[in-house]
Amino acid sequence: MPVAAFEGEVIVVDQPEMVHEAVRWLKKQRVVGVDTEARPSFKRGLHYPTALVQIASRRRCYLFRLTHVGMPQELADFFADERICKVGLAFRDDINGLRRRRDFAPANCVDVQSMVAKYGILDLGLQKIFAICFGKKISKTQQLTNWENTHLTPEQARYASTDAWATLLIYEELLKHEPLPADEVAALKRAEKERQIEHQQEVQDQRLREQGIEPPRHLTPEEREAHRAEKRREARKRKRHRKAERKRRVDN
Repeated sequence: MPVAAFEGEVIVVDQPEMVHEAVRWLKKQRVVGVDTEARPSFKRGLHYPTALVQIASRRRCYLFRLTHVGMPQELADFFADERICKVGLAFRDDINGLRRRRDFAPANCVDVQSMVAKYGILDLGLQKIFAICFGKKISKTQQLTNWENTHLTPEQARYASTDAWATLLIYEELLKHEPLPADEVAALKRAEKERQIEHQQEVQDQRLREQGIEPPRHLTPEEREAHRAEKRREARKRKRHRKAERKRRVDN
C-alpha cells in the first residue's frame, strides 16, 4: 500500500509562552484528532508519564511537549470544553495519562474504537483501520523512540502528527456512511471469532504434528454453535431454578 503521512503545518509547543496562542487557535476548530506519546518502557510494571500530546486539524498539528511545558490549565480546559469534539483511538488511556498530569473533566471526547464495529471493521489498531478506510498505510517506525529527548527529530514530529491526523480522518470518513444493521455486525463478529478459533486450532495441530502426534478431530462451526446454545439453555434453566427456589423460601 502507498504510505500516508501528515503534510500540513507542524508546530512544536515547547515554551510556556507558546501555549496560549496554540490553544486559542485550536478552540476555533469544530473537531480535532488527538494522540499522546510517552517514553517507551521495556520493563514490566514501569510506566513513564505522558511526554507529548498531539492535536491536529486537517491542515495543522500542535505538538505539546509536556516534559517542557507541563499540563497547562488552558490545555486541560480545552479537553473539558464540550463545544469541541476531540477524537482519539483507545482514548481513555490517553485521557487518563493527561489527567495524571493535571486533573480535568473530559467532555465531548470520542473513541474511534467504539465506532468502527458498527461499520463492519473489527480490527482496532490505527494502522489497520486506516488501511481499511483509505487503502494506505501509516508508518510506525518512530513509535518506540524516546519522546523525552531534548529535541524532537523531524521524523518523530511527522510520525506524531500523522497519528493524530489519521484518527481525525477516520472519524470523518466513518460519518459519511451509514452504520450496518445490528444483526450484520453480530454476524461479522461471529465469523471473526470462528476464524480466530480455526487459526488457533491450526497452530495447535501443527505443533502436535511436529511432535509426531495426530491432532484430534475438532468441532465444526455448527457443532460449536450448538454446544454454545446448549450451554445457554442450561444457564437459563439454572437461573429459573434459583429464582423458583428463592420464591419458595420467601413463601415459606
